[in-house]
Amino acid sequence: MARPYICLLALAAVLLLGIATISRSRGLRDKAHQSAPRIPSQFSQEERVAMKEALKGAIQIPTVSFSPKELNTTALAEFGEYIRKVFPTVFKTSFIRHEVVGEYSHLFTVHGSDPSLQPYMLLAHIDVVPAPDEGWDVPPFSGLERDGFIYGRGTIDNKNSLMGILQSLELLLIRNYIPRRSFFIALGHDEEVMGVNGAQKISALLQARGVQLAFIVDEGSFIFDGFIPGLKNPFAMVSVSEKGLINLMLQVNTTPGHSSAPPKETSIGILAAAVNRLEQTPMPNMFGDGPTKMALQELANEFSFPTNLFLSNMWLFRPLVSRLMERNFVTNALVRTTTALTMFNSGIKVNVIPAVAQAIVNFRIHPAQTVQEVLKLAKDIVADDRVQFHVLNAFDPSPISPSDDQALGYQLLRQTIQSVFPEINIVVPGTCVVSTDSKHYLNLTTGIYLFNPLYLQPQSFRTVHGINERISVQAYERQVKFIFEFIQNADTDPKPVPHLHEL
Repeated sequence: MARPYICLLALAAVLLLGIATISRSRGLRDKAHQSAPRIPSQFSQEERVAMKEALKGAIQIPTVSFSPKELNTTALAEFGEYIRKVFPTVFKTSFIRHEVVGEYSHLFTVHGSDPSLQPYMLLAHIDVVPAPDEGWDVPPFSGLERDGFIYGRGTIDNKNSLMGILQSLELLLIRNYIPRRSFFIALGHDEEVMGVNGAQKISALLQARGVQLAFIVDEGSFIFDGFIPGLKNPFAMVSVSEKGLINLMLQVNTTPGHSSAPPKETSIGILAAAVNRLEQTPMPNMFGDGPTKMALQELANEFSFPTNLFLSNMWLFRPLVSRLMERNFVTNALVRTTTALTMFNSGIKVNVIPAVAQAIVNFRIHPAQTVQEVLKLAKDIVADDRVQFHVLNAFDPSPISPSDDQALGYQLLRQTIQSVFPEINIVVPGTCVVSTDSKHYLNLTTGIYLFNPLYLQPQSFRTVHGINERISVQAYERQVKFIFEFIQNADTDPKPVPHLHEL
């Protein structure tokens, strides 16, 4: 029995020595991080020129998504080679793992030095919507700079975020930065067409590896300037929820015939009446359910009398405030499910009564409603059995992520906003009215935050998916600065408090 006893003592001694060594090395590591100076977000003139030229080059690659089955794969492959060339340090750093997912999407795993800190993820997307040349001041994929602005499809949606993330990391690595907290960078290639082969596959890969994230940051909200009547000062909105979606095809089938002897109603007439009823009958105003009410209460003191009185006493003035919100096309989208007729197709010849008429309606679903509820409302509004309903694709709104003092991702964003944009006094939670890749990552975290660190005015909002999309050179430099500081701010010790989604 002596020899096993001696072996047991020896094993215990080895374990104790190992624990002591680990404790000592961890203590030294923590001490080193505590004493390590923060890397200032100051860039040389040469670096600033390089970062704007890198963005221009990214804009010049037409990574267009036309449909889930029609992508510019040549451009997507070229883009993958482009980021390798422009950000060499990111790709050669030993603690960064790069993977191509779904042929054209990219996943970066940046390993931090402290495994006790839960990782987070930054999202952006490579693809853009089509951009016909008509109406643009410059060709939409030229990346030309005029009067301090870089023009082109993707300058706001969303190559600015993508290039900003990689640019910030490149600059940090050049300055010998080593993160404490691990993080992922996920760059989807088909976000504009639902993200099934990009973000969805990245999410499945991470889930298979058992990854759980402290939080996710994606595009989707901005520093809003001039959107709310009566509010003079800009404010930052960090969206904590995302609207759901239904793409619904309405179809009417009738007997075809000659136009010289038309029936009382044609397929086009029946369908036109149906979509007109949908346009003229808005979905219910859901103000008070979701983050919008909280945001307005936090903004109350930014308004003059009597608006500040209304917003500070929502228990009394809620009906009035909800009606006021309906008057503006942007704020209206925050308080209800929106209805947009986006496609109409019928007819083969000028003198033939068409047998089939089809229309596609795009609903963006308020967080307080579901796909099934909106579908039932739409059928009740149309109230015509001759109109067939076909759901092309749909998903419910995302759950509401926490924005309290214990919400690590939200508080880190708030901290960085107040540092990089000291002129912004108010940061509020909100709802993202568009669809992003973040919906594919709901199983990885309970904290999804949507924020693009740019000022957005009503006129620039119209350029997103429109004409003359552009970003100022100064705004892009500030975006890089924001991400540069955010990554460093994330190297903090607080652990996210477990939180169940609110519905």
